[in-house]
Amino acid sequence: MRKLILAAASIAALTFVGPASAQSPIVIKFSHVVASDTPKGKAADKFKELAEKYTDGKVKVEVYPNSTLYKDKEELEALQLGAVQMLAPSNSKFGPIGIKEFEVFDLPYILPDLKTLRKVTDGPLGARLLKLLDSKGMTGLAYWDNGFKQMTANKKLVAPTDYKGLKFRIQSSKVLEAQFRALGAIPQVMAFSEVYQALQTGVVDGQENTWSNIYTQKMHEVQKYATVTNHGYIGYVVIVNKKFWDGLPGDIRDQLSKAMKEATEYGNGQSAKENDDALAEIKKAGKTEVVTLTPEQDEAMRKAMMPVYKDVASRVGQPLIDEFLKETGRGPMN
Repeated sequence: MRKLILAAASIAALTFVGPASAQSPIVIKFSHVVASDTPKGKAADKFKELAEKYTDGKVKVEVYPNSTLYKDKEELEALQLGAVQMLAPSNSKFGPIGIKEFEVFDLPYILPDLKTLRKVTDGPLGARLLKLLDSKGMTGLAYWDNGFKQMTANKKLVAPTDYKGLKFRIQSSKVLEAQFRALGAIPQVMAFSEVYQALQTGVVDGQENTWSNIYTQKMHEVQKYATVTNHGYIGYVVIVNKKFWDGLPGDIRDQLSKAMKEATEYGNGQSAKENDDALAEIKKAGKTEVVTLTPEQDEAMRKAMMPVYKDVASRVGQPLIDEFLKETGRGPMN
């Protein structure tokens, strides 16, 4: 696959017409792994619309949803090599390439609501995290929401003991691995595009995701139960190849930044609605029983996952975890 990516990068280098050309538009290939009718998919399409409008056609954005260009295991390498210019990978994706700090977003129950999230991502802490991407040849442009995660399986999940021995698909994240091990489950790293078939064939027993991802990927058709946990958050960082971005004319870069800002506001505004609509459709389909935890069951889940914070402190960084918790109003962990 690396050879294919290198070949694509070489072709891109040969066919790319630099900013000085007035005849051919600057092409931005924007690849992502989810459906077009998800919060990320809609935000990407909105960016395309606004970028082409604000640059008066000097920029052409090609959006590739649903892993049609690259699978999620390949996309970061493709961007670093210049085969694709823009991505919106989840926070979890940066740990495997050495930027472990973004895995702080994976900690269970660390974000109580979207208002608190905005305080983090729109503030100095969010900006500092984006700067860490520079060393990997990427420029961080924005944080995009997907929403809060729920648990699904073919077994009703209401207590921590219900997870014992079940195989759960996870993104490649040591924090998420620790989370499921704390529940006695068996975490299995798997590409997002492979999850439906893995659930259908029993390769894995369950998974965690937002309602919009569960619905658009039809996971509810192959899972008997979905438990409302809101235990974790899925968000994305919009990144662009740094060399490509720095090489753009200043006015073009400013127009694209404006388009990204507005697309971010639009997409993040859609997130809660998309998840609410997806939950309603899942209930309407009647193939999955939606389970709501009692306050006592919710507290038991929180207590079971708290050891994760200490388990991953050396990886993510205890000072960062404490700073993050302070921003969310919870104070440092003892």
